[in-house]
Amino acid sequence: MEGLTIATAETIAAPAASTLAGADAARPGRMVSLDVFRGATIAAMILVNDPGSWSHIYPPLEHAEWNGWTPTDLIFPFFLFIVGVSLTLSFASRIARGITRRALVIHVLRRSALIFAIGLFLNGFPGFDLGSIRIMGVLQRIALCYLVAGLLYLATFRREPAADRPTRVRANLRVTAAVAVALLVGYWALMMFVPVPGYGAGHLGKEDNLGAYVDRTLMRGHLWSESVTWDPEGFLSTLPAIASLLIGILAGEWLRSDQRAGRKALGLAAAGLVLLAAGQLLHPYFPINKNLCTSSFVLFTGGFAMLALAACYWIVDVRAWRAWTAPWLVFGMNAILAYALAALVSEISTDFEFLKFQGRETTLHGWIYDKFFVPHFNPVNASLAFAVFFVLVIYALLWPFFRGKVFLRI
Repeated sequence: MEGLTIATAETIAAPAASTLAGADAARPGRMVSLDVFRGATIAAMILVNDPGSWSHIYPPLEHAEWNGWTPTDLIFPFFLFIVGVSLTLSFASRIARGITRRALVIHVLRRSALIFAIGLFLNGFPGFDLGSIRIMGVLQRIALCYLVAGLLYLATFRREPAADRPTRVRANLRVTAAVAVALLVGYWALMMFVPVPGYGAGHLGKEDNLGAYVDRTLMRGHLWSESVTWDPEGFLSTLPAIASLLIGILAGEWLRSDQRAGRKALGLAAAGLVLLAAGQLLHPYFPINKNLCTSSFVLFTGGFAMLALAACYWIVDVRAWRAWTAPWLVFGMNAILAYALAALVSEISTDFEFLKFQGRETTLHGWIYDKFFVPHFNPVNASLAFAVFFVLVIYALLWPFFRGKVFLRI
């Protein structure tokens, strides 16, 4: 799969053949729960990114100010984890079908470059001021993590021949786990012991930490618009983020194993609890912090992701309770399209003032919010109701693609 393509019912064995019941939502062997988990995660991201007013938000729908976490802080690491699970399922299947290592390396390079480019485009839209465009971002971090993890998988995977079944392709679990540990320990050591000019070593504030210094040095003028001195998806903090994706690869390999389905769900949940506890235990020494993507944050959120996927896997794939899954599949099977549509619609609706409301110029976002939500709810509920409405708008835009079994593939 090279570049940006549209997959239709004729070109892929598309899941979700039943758009209402969801009972036939997968071809044999497909993990529908992963699509559902991805869909719920992208819907949650759209919800928290698009309130009616940033001044009126329920605390769980905001990021933690600095140390600590909220449910909103789980969303992005969930995406990285999902990419890791998807990677090992996809690559193993392709290699088993005879696709060469070289072809997959080219695929990884092209896909990473394209995802990074889409992220840059969304950062620049609509003005495209190259002098101040933000270089990093959500898609850019996903691209870099996918690049490193994908190449690591392709460099180290193993074939396991057996007399009673076809040769199985497996990630090298020891190497994958060792690299994840090395990234987390190495990042902790860098942040705690490398001195920052003007501040010294071991500082973990917004401006005095090593990651912020690296970002200012490499990307001054091209950082997150809310801060000119640091970036929540910066270069250095991408190192531990790679470990989130590697944790997903390990989880994916467990789900591909020959264990019974119930044991898979139980084992995934148990591993999730261990990582969750490890992250919490490390919090006093290297605080759970989304903006710094601390090692404790990676372990904590990786554990949460395992628990969430274990529950979803048990409900959707083991028990086959799928009547509720169709809305999440609409988002989950076109996740990149959903993210891009949400970003573009949000920018268009907030950047241009072309409507009048109560005698003043306003944006489409402002007009809808002030006219249909503010008069009927208290401030935080009006803001939340608008966010839910925005999610439904993106759902409506995605529905024709899902209905026609047209899925964007990169």
